[in-house]
Amino acid sequence: MKRIACCLVAASLLFSWAVHAQTPNVPLSMLPNALLGLTSSSDSSPSTDVATGQGAAAPAWQSGQPSISGLQSPMITGGTPLPGTGQIQPPLPNIGAQAYIPAQRLGDYDANQKSEVFGTQLFTGAFARSAPSTFNPDYAVAIGDGVRVRIWGGFDFDSVLTVDSQGMIFLPHCGPMRVAGIHNRDLQAAVTGALRKVFSSNVSIYASLASAQPVRVLVSGFVRHPGMYEGTGNDNVLRYLDMAGGVDPDRGSFLDIQVKRGATVRYNVDLYRFLLNGDLPSTPLTDGDVIFVGQRKNTVMVGGLAASARRFEFNGTTTLAQIAAAARPDATSTNVRVTRGSGTVQHVEYYPLSKTPDVTLMNGDLVEFTADKRPGTITVRVEGEHLGPQEYVVPYGTKLGDLLGRVEMTSNSLPESTQLFRQSVKDRQAKMLDTSLTQLQNSVLTARSGTNEESQLRQREAALVLQWVDRARHIDPSGQAVIGHGEERSALLLENGDRLRIPTRNDLVLIGGEVLFPNSFVFKPGANVQRYIQQAGGYTQNADSSRVIIAHLDGTFVDARQDDTVMPGDQIMILPKVDFKTMQFAKDVFSILYQIAIAAKVAIGL
Repeated sequence: MKRIACCLVAASLLFSWAVHAQTPNVPLSMLPNALLGLTSSSDSSPSTDVATGQGAAAPAWQSGQPSISGLQSPMITGGTPLPGTGQIQPPLPNIGAQAYIPAQRLGDYDANQKSEVFGTQLFTGAFARSAPSTFNPDYAVAIGDGVRVRIWGGFDFDSVLTVDSQGMIFLPHCGPMRVAGIHNRDLQAAVTGALRKVFSSNVSIYASLASAQPVRVLVSGFVRHPGMYEGTGNDNVLRYLDMAGGVDPDRGSFLDIQVKRGATVRYNVDLYRFLLNGDLPSTPLTDGDVIFVGQRKNTVMVGGLAASARRFEFNGTTTLAQIAAAARPDATSTNVRVTRGSGTVQHVEYYPLSKTPDVTLMNGDLVEFTADKRPGTITVRVEGEHLGPQEYVVPYGTKLGDLLGRVEMTSNSLPESTQLFRQSVKDRQAKMLDTSLTQLQNSVLTARSGTNEESQLRQREAALVLQWVDRARHIDPSGQAVIGHGEERSALLLENGDRLRIPTRNDLVLIGGEVLFPNSFVFKPGANVQRYIQQAGGYTQNADSSRVIIAHLDGTFVDARQDDTVMPGDQIMILPKVDFKTMQFAKDVFSILYQIAIAAKVAIGL
């Protein structure tokens, strides 16, 4: 019979675990003690008195009975340590675990994250997903909570005491004790202190928070999803607003949020004070409280050079200095442009940031922070064959000839072939190339054919051209500008970020493109283009022998003939063949081939 009884108890215990796993919102305190492995104090084993250290009987949850720690809810941040035992007594929650977020609410959180309204980024689900603030050490005991008090030794008592409407619990032989407002971390010491006035020795005392009374709060007004939401009294306003999808960015106010109990406004919440200063009221909520979000007040839109370039809300009127404090202009900002949005005539005002405190803003104004700076000095990098520094700081308006006069050359320098690389030129080259490739791609994709055979031919041609277009888009232009010679070169104005390269006297000639063995060869005086092509193994089958380009060191290009002479340091490029007879877009492809050869000094074939 004892064996059968043990089996029944074990089966019941497994059943209780299964029930709790399937229904996590059912508090463990509702399950019978026998199913949780808890027995009466009469079956306890010796323990140690918390205060005196004397031997005393311990309850079953300290002895070898099954532990309920594996069943605690995910919302529990940790149980309370039992002094002198090294064990943990887990609390018994009666509120569900981490809040469930409906799928439709996820779209609201994503929209809040992307919204231009200042403050919407608060409501992205982080507060709603967090567990209710119940069993953490800072939780303050509230009306309706359950406090488990256990006394064993000379006097036995084990019960969950509910905090009444006065914030009291009734302790045996001691009478009422106020526990409302006591933090969870201090509950054990407070209850022990009260009971020690009666039970001075021969008893052990333990007190812990057993359950928290859930509250239902109505979120109303201009929020995305008004309704009734459940939590705890210690949950702040942000969690309830987040569960409601947040403040409606188009209609709701971040400045006018009321917490009401009946017809009485208990306190007001200004979310800007929380965002900018970290101030948020922490008054506990009770069942039936209302969080009401008022209608949006006046707004201004902030743009330009600001860390928080968003739409800001304000009451009545505000000043530019107040908006700037919230928007945080960049360190590079010097001025602010105000576009007045009220009335039938639009007015634009422009102020230095140093004079913003007296500027009043109205509803609908647009504020843009700008950097209105005159260039003073620029930096130019000098690379290649020269002596001295590589970075030069020169006054704005310095000419190329003036800077070259400051650069100390070597015996191997070629200042007459100085190369200029400029970012703005590189950007224009890339844009022009992309435009040409896009036009070619569109032409290929929209081409029509008269017959089925022609259609199949054009499809193969289109696939070939589109692959070539994709490869050509990865070409990186050099940004080299042809600066010429003589006075026109010396008078060229330099820009910030320019790179000058002084070539070294070079006795090599580079040949590439459609030749069998692209390589560099030693310069031979009097040798023509054909001589270097022969040294590179001759043309490939895809070469166009009539399309040869020579790029000189100074950035100039010539369309060369085979008998043209070559200079030291030149680059010879043999362009690929384009079939003008069969290819519908041969002219476009050929034009882009030249464009790539000049911009990047490469020949890319089909």
